[in-house]
Amino acid sequence: MGGTYWAHFPHQADMGVRGVGPTRAAAFEQAALAMTAVVTDPAQVEPATPVNIRCEAPDDELLLVDWLNALILEMALRHMLFSRFEVALDGQRLNATAWGEPVDPGKHQPAVEIKGATYTGLKVGTNTSGQWVAQCVVDV
Repeated sequence: MGGTYWAHFPHQADMGVRGVGPTRAAAFEQAALAMTAVVTDPAQVEPATPVNIRCEAPDDELLLVDWLNALILEMALRHMLFSRFEVALDGQRLNATAWGEPVDPGKHQPAVEIKGATYTGLKVGTNTSGQWVAQCVVDV
């Protein structure tokens, strides 16, 4: 399967999130979108307000977990959901912008609250078709 996309994969009571894309940055963006989709339909989230996120980690896998946990923190602190992501990677440094809007229970009907990204199922690398895959399990 080519192209850029996100997917869920079942994992006990938690949920796996997977982002796939032609670049590492695209896979990180899609993993973030998959995480939003655990909570609500991303199409229902207006990408109105930008939030800048920066993190750094010693390897791709830890950087993915840090990125998703930074997003979870922003979601909690700002009471926001995000539906558009732009990630720039410089080695093991991530600079990103996430666009979203305040949570509206009537509009977004949040299904769960995400507590954190975990090291379970953690993988960042290329698949057999050369696409980047970034995945882990989130605690819900």
